[in-house]
Amino acid sequence: MSNVSASSSVVRPARLRGGFWLVVMGAALWGVDPLFRIILLKSLTSSQIVLLEHVVLFLAAFPVLWRHRAELKAIRFRQAGALLIVSWGGSAVATILFTMALSSGDLNAVLLLQKLQPLFAIGLAALLLKERLPKHFAPLMIVALAGTYLLTFGWSIPFGHVNSFISISSVMALGAAALWGGSTVMGRYLLGSMKYETVTSLRFILALPLLFVVTALERAPWQFQGGIGATSAVAINLLLQALLPGLLSMLLYYKGLSTTKASFATLAELSFPMTGVVINWVVFNQLVTLPQIIGFALIWTALFFISNQQSRQQSLG
Repeated sequence: MSNVSASSSVVRPARLRGGFWLVVMGAALWGVDPLFRIILLKSLTSSQIVLLEHVVLFLAAFPVLWRHRAELKAIRFRQAGALLIVSWGGSAVATILFTMALSSGDLNAVLLLQKLQPLFAIGLAALLLKERLPKHFAPLMIVALAGTYLLTFGWSIPFGHVNSFISISSVMALGAAALWGGSTVMGRYLLGSMKYETVTSLRFILALPLLFVVTALERAPWQFQGGIGATSAVAINLLLQALLPGLLSMLLYYKGLSTTKASFATLAELSFPMTGVVINWVVFNQLVTLPQIIGFALIWTALFFISNQQSRQQSLG
């Protein structure tokens, strides 16, 4: 009996820590999205890209959902509401709001306001999931957010006037941050009673009807320029975008989230901007600056200590 207990005490923290780093890996994969989206934007609008991506994801996710269809019978009103927040809010509306904010407002102000997403997630996790934060969580969160700031803006102050923040684009950026934070919390709630494969499948499938409506209302023509070669390039990039930063990333994310508190997971998602910087450096030849290197170090330091704190806190609890 004592050997079993000792073994459990060793394995469980390792499993919890592994879940945290799965969230880090899943979020990091989101950063490769521009590699495929740049080519797609030459032929399609943003809503068309998201719609086609979800069609591919539907084809991949439906067999998985069918295998786990018995879980659908246990869905109640609260879970249905959480699923709509995750699929419509996190997958569709938040992306649309953020894109509109970028196209109509001050870029730096929008990016800075989006960095408030962890605060929304942590607040909602405490309110809805009754999550208690560990003792040194606040300083680590400040370190992680400071690192993200340096990755995005360097040493510069990203706004010149308070009016940059008082605009409709700022409201849309805050709305996107709130929806993404809420999606993290609702995803964690759903994983209390559903398998991560089911949650991932429903996220993609339920978003599809809304995306059909949004694309139809946009009334943009469907056009592919450049002949068969260009059409093939679009198809290949669409498939890769759907399967890598789409399906694979969310499977890793939700598997990790099943053993990770939402308040911890939202900071693990800060691996996303780090991947973006690496992609810009390796693929687009944008040199990494000293502030970005410091930002990298701050984020990874915070993630390491947060991972240790989560496994220590939950193994004791």
